Amino acid sequence: MSLCSPQTRMFADEVLAAYRSRRQIGPLTSLEPTFSVADGEKVGHEVARRRVAAGERIIGRKIGFTNRTIWAEYGVYSPIWGPVYDTTFRDVDGPTTVAIGHLVEPRIEPEIVLGFKAPVTAGMDERAILGAVGWVAHGFEIVQSLFPGWRFQGADCQAAFGLHGALFCGPRIEVEGDAEGWLKALTTFSITLYRNGERIDQGVAANVLDGPLSAMRHLAGVLAADPLASPIAAGEIITTGTVTRAFPVAAGETWSTEVEGIAVKPMSLTFG
Repeated sequence: MSLCSPQTRMFADEVLAAYRSRRQIGPLTSLEPTFSVADGEKVGHEVARRRVAAGERIIGRKIGFTNRTIWAEYGVYSPIWGPVYDTTFRDVDGPTTVAIGHLVEPRIEPEIVLGFKAPVTAGMDERAILGAVGWVAHGFEIVQSLFPGWRFQGADCQAAFGLHGALFCGPRIEVEGDAEGWLKALTTFSITLYRNGERIDQGVAANVLDGPLSAMRHLAGVLAADPLASPIAAGEIITTGTVTRAFPVAAGETWSTEVEGIAVKPMSLTFG
């Protein structure tokens, strides 16, 4: 049974109805100007509670807006997060065709995905967090905006799944030995993004709050400050934020990457 406020329940109704009917709604902050990120977190938790009650299973989380180079573009100046579900996650190996017609205003984000073999808690530094990582992969997160034109505030994003739509995860590379090598790779890699063979953008590890492990350190602190959130547990899959800018995608397009500086395989997705 939910013990949340009437406003939280009402906004959770709005978000879920929009998601399930594949339509967009006005930003929640336009309905309630005092609606804060903390309020958005409460709505996000209520939405997640209902999705789990309906049969979905949370398998991890996504971190959004870790790339500081895109903050001004969206008017959001701090990271957000949201759940990743068994229904939104898919392992892929090699060029793959996927469907995105169920998402609204989808955009693509090339990211580094981490799989955890041990818990991560607030106060752990990057070296300790690396010790909890079981595997590393490259993936594409497909984000979506329930708010027309990608116009919103951080509180709206937090309420609406952290903008998460789907996560396609490439082959998993086990993390074992050579901690110094992994620490270097996770702070110096680069990813180049292509659409139909044309170079679109390039990003570097430092864009993601100085690197994926630093993004994880930030998330651990945010979760510790949220009384409704659980800490990162062993077995979780977490995608750490876009390395390049996010770009609109459409059916018929093929998006691919080249990766330098880290031993993960590139990605290639065609949208059906």
